[in-house]
Amino acid sequence: MRPLTLCPSERTRRVPGSGKAGRAIGTTLTTDTLPPADERHTFADLGVIEPISEALKLIGIEHPFPIQSLSIPIAIQGTDMIGQARTGTGKTLAFGVSLLQRIVVQSDPGYADLEAPGAPQALVMCPTRELALQVTRDLEVASTIRKVRILTVYGGVGYDTQLDTLSDGVDVVVGTPGRLLDLLQRRNLNLGHVKVLVLDEADEMLDLGFLPDVEKLIARTPKTRQTLLFSATMPSAIVALSRMHLNQPINVRAEAHDESATVPLTHQHVFQVHDLDKPEIVGRILQAPNCTRTMIFTRTKRAAQRITDDLNDRGFNAESIHGDLSQVAREKALTKFREGKADILVATDVAARGIDVADVTHVINYECPDDDKAYVHRIGRTGRAGAQGIAITFVDWADITRWHVINNTLDLGFHEPPETYSTSDSLYEELEIPVGTKGRIKEAAPRPPREDRPDRGDRERPRQPRQPSDRNRSRRRLRDGAPVTEGESVAVVAEVAAPAEPTPAGEERTGAPRRRRRRGGSSRGNSDAPA
Repeated sequence: MRPLTLCPSERTRRVPGSGKAGRAIGTTLTTDTLPPADERHTFADLGVIEPISEALKLIGIEHPFPIQSLSIPIAIQGTDMIGQARTGTGKTLAFGVSLLQRIVVQSDPGYADLEAPGAPQALVMCPTRELALQVTRDLEVASTIRKVRILTVYGGVGYDTQLDTLSDGVDVVVGTPGRLLDLLQRRNLNLGHVKVLVLDEADEMLDLGFLPDVEKLIARTPKTRQTLLFSATMPSAIVALSRMHLNQPINVRAEAHDESATVPLTHQHVFQVHDLDKPEIVGRILQAPNCTRTMIFTRTKRAAQRITDDLNDRGFNAESIHGDLSQVAREKALTKFREGKADILVATDVAARGIDVADVTHVINYECPDDDKAYVHRIGRTGRAGAQGIAITFVDWADITRWHVINNTLDLGFHEPPETYSTSDSLYEELEIPVGTKGRIKEAAPRPPREDRPDRGDRERPRQPRQPSDRNRSRRRLRDGAPVTEGESVAVVAEVAAPAEPTPAGEERTGAPRRRRRRGGSSRGNSDAPA
């Protein structure tokens, strides 16, 4: 294997920092240091031990990607590192392989000599639950031969399983900062023996407000640990974090300086469409011959669920992932999509962070992203691991200004998106949709005629005559069913108002039944009433 050489224009430089001398960022390596494409090497050539390289070879992963070729030889030596690469380029295995190689497992001879056997030796922090599950899945694949105990920790689920696993002993903990800090404060998580600390998608953790929790967790790990920080971008807060917690790290970038932030193998299409025409356009795109697995992105949770219901009504097989769903429901939807039981996954930006599903052919931005970072992460779900993909973005009239900012920042070249409708010939030509395709696989069930509709059971009974309401009730006085004249009515009132004569003791009351006195009657003012 050709040895790595430093890029001449990227030498070690020192930057101002806290302390007298500051901290050095270290050497920056780019793809210029890699061997030519015809000199491809394997993981074993990078120094990866046989159990891990063989486990990857069993699933068809034999040749590393550029970010892995640059990172693994550095990370397995215990050097701090900052990794920068576009989404979908293999960053998980870039730190996962070296992490698994540097820890001691139960089958190793030196496991009994550990200071605290069963305490976590590696910690990986991720911004979202889905990304944590994806990292765990990749680590489990790489450790199928070298048995490593891995625990995923995140919120939205019960504590019992996580607490039981921690008490039994684990080697690697992967989780989100919130639940990790919660377990740490409960004294169920011991970070005092961590050898390797990984911050994955550090810029996203900054955007979600996890930075204070991350710093609290880092403070509970040993000073002698190795720290690996992976981030798609390097904002000032991430640079400050690296200066504070990394010891002269090597900065690894898996692309040249003049390369774009998007994957070149992803073909991008931008259309200016009307919101009411979007469902019909999506239905026709999904029927293109090259469209087999699709992800659709929205801004809001309600929009994600509404689009999912509409697609299922049109005859497609769609699932959704958004914040209103429980963690169990989100995992079930993602499992169906990953296993091919659902062809379409509708998701919001936050819920879809870190989703890595193979063979996603199309990504549709149903609503224009908020910024350039959201756009890059969205379309990064396709065109992964060297495969080709298609990214389609809908821009409404109200989003033209927002799109201009994204286009100018990323230099995409789509300055004026063409106005497109579901009947436009350009839509069929660019996306290879068969002519005559409609937006439905099955027609909506027609409403049956009125005479053919099934009658309810209560309609078979004879209709009862309508009783008059209290409001329309007659105000005439009745006595035994006969109307009472005005004179008789006055007499009745006088009779009621008059005091009743007492009945002698032992004598049975006869005659008409005694009437109840009315409140406020004249008897209250009777002078003969007892005091």
